[in-house]
Amino acid sequence: MRALPTIEIQVCVPCMLTFGRGPARALGGRGGESDTAGANHPCPAFRRTRFPPTAARGSGAHVMWLTLIYSCTGGAALLYALYRWVIPAAVQYHGGLALFWHDVVVERMLDTLTQSTRPQRLLGAVQRNATRGDPRSVVKAIDQFCRQKEWAMNVGDEKGCILDSVVAEVNPAAVLELGTYCGYSTVRMASLLPPHAKIITLEFNPANAAVARQVIAWAGVEEKVHLVEGASGDWIPKLKEQFGIKTFDLVFLDHWKDRYLPDTKLMEECGLLRKGSVLLADNVICPGTPDYLEYVRSSPLFKSQYFKSHLEYTKVEDGLEKSVFLG
Repeated sequence: MRALPTIEIQVCVPCMLTFGRGPARALGGRGGESDTAGANHPCPAFRRTRFPPTAARGSGAHVMWLTLIYSCTGGAALLYALYRWVIPAAVQYHGGLALFWHDVVVERMLDTLTQSTRPQRLLGAVQRNATRGDPRSVVKAIDQFCRQKEWAMNVGDEKGCILDSVVAEVNPAAVLELGTYCGYSTVRMASLLPPHAKIITLEFNPANAAVARQVIAWAGVEEKVHLVEGASGDWIPKLKEQFGIKTFDLVFLDHWKDRYLPDTKLMEECGLLRKGSVLLADNVICPGTPDYLEYVRSSPLFKSQYFKSHLEYTKVEDGLEKSVFLG
């Protein structure tokens, strides 16, 4: 009895073509391309699969399944490459696109897939990678998470160095932070404060505040920090009474951008600023705070200086505005 030959199938997924040798010629592709066509096919992305003689009758189904598997695998790889590298690189230089991609598309997608929030995932990265009681290792763990895993709107490592220099220059005893988020800048500032100095940090979102408390505790700086939940407009008039604060040496603004100007005027009205108090405002270019910038740059009550930098973990221009209250 004549032996049945081995079947060899060549599959080109991008072109949706199959090429056969011998009996396999009639099994694949558009019009049953020959083995010579397979050998001369210019696309390098095809595979060879050999079928034993007993599988000859079912080889057509194998080709269909192989094509489906290769197509799904290639599609998944393409989507992952777009998500992980291509789109993030494309939005690096455009503020609006960067914020929409990272703060809307990616965050909502990962929230749905992981059934967790971005602050919770950031906290997990801190607990896995940072040394308990070491604030600088906490800052480093968050920076690594935001650059390598998932973007988050902290002040970031680049602008963080500017924040560090201002804190070191002012050497404040009393600090007010508007917008705690996950506690990144709180930890960063607290690690530089002199003994017995205090930070009062306000966070509107209770879920963010819960995460921030754990990050601050992990860093070991909780004794220097009072974290208050609530709206800045509600709390600023009550700070003197609640905490015995007369004035603040440094105020770091990093909350809702449309609150920068009204909260600054509210602090003036409540007498929380003394001559020499420093206001340091983040994200004054991206997303931007044009009304606040116009006020502090034109008001005789302030002397302002702009520190050019980039939006956290991107190449989009952003910066910090340092304004000294002249009284």
